[in-house]
Amino acid sequence: MEIIDLKTLKIEANKEIDNTADLKSLDDIDKKYLGKKGELTRILRSLQILPKEKRANMGKAANEVKNVLKQKIEIKRKEIGKDVIIADKERIDATRPGKAPIQGHLHILTQTRREVEEIFRSMGFEVAEGPEVENEWYNFDALNIPKNHPARDVWDTFWLKSAKERLLLRTHTSPVQIHYMETHKPPLRIIVPGNVFRHEATDQRHEFQLFQVEGLMVDKDISVPNFKAIVGEFFRRFFNKNMGFRLRPDFFPFTEPSFDIGMTCLICEGKGCQLCKGSGFLEVAGAGMVHPNVFKASGVDPKKWKGWAFGFGLDRLAMMKYKINDVRLFRSGDMRFLNQF
Repeated sequence: MEIIDLKTLKIEANKEIDNTADLKSLDDIDKKYLGKKGELTRILRSLQILPKEKRANMGKAANEVKNVLKQKIEIKRKEIGKDVIIADKERIDATRPGKAPIQGHLHILTQTRREVEEIFRSMGFEVAEGPEVENEWYNFDALNIPKNHPARDVWDTFWLKSAKERLLLRTHTSPVQIHYMETHKPPLRIIVPGNVFRHEATDQRHEFQLFQVEGLMVDKDISVPNFKAIVGEFFRRFFNKNMGFRLRPDFFPFTEPSFDIGMTCLICEGKGCQLCKGSGFLEVAGAGMVHPNVFKASGVDPKKWKGWAFGFGLDRLAMMKYKINDVRLFRSGDMRFLNQF
């Protein structure tokens, strides 16, 4: 068998490698010289026909050429691959549709809050805010809940460590009533949206953190019928229909008389379910006529002015409007739930 001149083979292979510009051609060169049926492989297999004294020298020379070509092919493959990556990065198809960025959206409770604010603003109410960390005076004493009053047990409270005064996470938005009346003269009408915190077990209807909307209206001629008219109009606009609701006697230290507001449960349409405990109504707010002691603590003359106040649970309003049967879903962080709104 004829033995190919290794020097000529090496020159030809180097020339082909240098002249190639794509990976497919380079793979063909690799197979041509280094493959199972390649030129160098054929040479190495044919060494057995050589005399013993020439076989070792020819084998060594063939392996050296093989290693040189193999190394050069790998270097060339990296160079071509790098050029392809750069070309791909620089190539721009102006006709190709772009990728739309993923956009977030407002949380369902934020959407509900803004809707509630808009409705009350249209009825002449201003939106007021106050601190979520309160002292004992504003959260309890000024609201006719003195120390050792049994009503404090209802709000098992998150107290904070403080060297100067007793501070706590507010248990309701009612302290803002005091702040506002200290700096504003009646007549007035405000709503106060905000987070409140209560140390209680969570279940389908309760959370330790909830969103409340306080309402306060003060004037010289204010009565419960005024309150019923405002609440009825709010329900009509919020739910886009006339809603059945009821007032039942209740007790709150900062109002007298006091009552709770229950509305027809929209989960079961008043037929009775687990959420409304079979009653067909769900309590959504506490309310009443402002207690004279609250006016006195705020510097308002109770003989001259009257008022009513309410505290809606915004979470429950959202539950009714969107037929959500578990309050814990709002703060669960479950995107399957949140992306529905």
